[in-house]
Amino acid sequence: MSKSEYLKLADIIAAEIADGTLKPGDRLPPQRSFAYERKIAVSTASRVYAELLRRALVVGEVGRGTFISGDARRGVAAPGEPRGIRIDLEFNYPMLPDQTTLIAKSLGGLEKPGALDAALRQATSVGTPAVRSVAAAYLSQDAWSPSPEQLVFTGNGRQSIAAALAAVVPTGGRCGVEALTYPFIKGIAARLGISLVPLAMDEAGVRPDSVEEAHREAHLSAIYIQPTIHNPLGMTMTPARKTDLLRVVEKFNLPIIEDIVYGFLDNEPPLAALAPESCIVIDSLSKSVAPGLTLGFIVPPQRLRESVMASVRSGGWTASGFAFAAAQRMMGDGIVAELSRLKRLDARARQKLAANRLSAFEIQTNEKSYHLWLKLPAHWRSQTFVAAAAKRDIALTPSTTFAVTPGHAPNAVRLALAAPTMDQLDIGLRTLAALLNAKEDDFDSTE
Repeated sequence: MSKSEYLKLADIIAAEIADGTLKPGDRLPPQRSFAYERKIAVSTASRVYAELLRRALVVGEVGRGTFISGDARRGVAAPGEPRGIRIDLEFNYPMLPDQTTLIAKSLGGLEKPGALDAALRQATSVGTPAVRSVAAAYLSQDAWSPSPEQLVFTGNGRQSIAAALAAVVPTGGRCGVEALTYPFIKGIAARLGISLVPLAMDEAGVRPDSVEEAHREAHLSAIYIQPTIHNPLGMTMTPARKTDLLRVVEKFNLPIIEDIVYGFLDNEPPLAALAPESCIVIDSLSKSVAPGLTLGFIVPPQRLRESVMASVRSGGWTASGFAFAAAQRMMGDGIVAELSRLKRLDARARQKLAANRLSAFEIQTNEKSYHLWLKLPAHWRSQTFVAAAAKRDIALTPSTTFAVTPGHAPNAVRLALAAPTMDQLDIGLRTLAALLNAKEDDFDSTE
């Protein structure tokens, strides 16, 4: 079958989705059955399904099949935005009840003309010597102390990821990422013209042999990983795995873009402590402080600093002067450190509650984390469970959001525990536990 003919078949299925003949949640037949019904080769059916996955018209779940997603948009769809749903277990920005009081105290006087005049001036990608010094001290740990002269800044963590990717991966290049990863990197990479290559994982983190295999198959320019409190799985890479991984990346001279945005919840040193010339560390204040008052950090090796700075400037990702001024105050007077301490306690309390309420089900998590990975019973699938929870005013994230390869998402959902009050979280977890015990067939999506 010619390319135009298999695309015509994909267009027919797309039209059936658009006119409502095929509805969100409907399951497509197995590819062999589809091939038999349409009188085509199985290999052609596979190409049709791959095209539908590429268009985001269907989602695949390992071991369960291919389902209509209801998303008629082409290209890479970004995760949604907060929707004002009653119990938000989708977005993971921890906000403590008293943190605004602490932040207000830190920012006191910033509204005065002298301080405000400096804060409103044009900033650069490297800030000022004062903010670099304070930021380097804030980021430092016993085993890792970046030099102030290494630091580059952006407006937030996503911009830091984009700038680092653009600096080390050329347009048309390939970047290895964990098979389940931070969702926004998929959209960032697509807009930069970068292909993401999924890397296999196990309980210790990304597998070094997967990196080696991917690089030998077709050259990788870099890898992006989350070694500390991985999102969505919550794991932290073991010391032995770090050593093995670094042996591989140094062998192939591969830069590591190391995202430690959840590192404030742990004392684990970054990979950069072991291999400072191989790692570009990414962090921000969006989790440790608040998304509305954040600053992004990039700590590249000195040899890559000029490329990263150029990337920040060309991308328009330079932070505002006010963000620099606010961050400098909060890091300098210990407010960020205090918020981090309090959020560590808060995360543990929420994990304890979640473990109790979901004790009858299979979860993967980290007691220090603000999220957990809930593996669904066989009678539920990820997309339908998310829809059922939404009907009960609870927002969740399906596994497909995190999967790099379409059609390779496990049957699971992520629960972000940070946003609700403890009472709301308790109600939400109890509701989900009851829902998990119900059958998918019992759920009427029209109720």
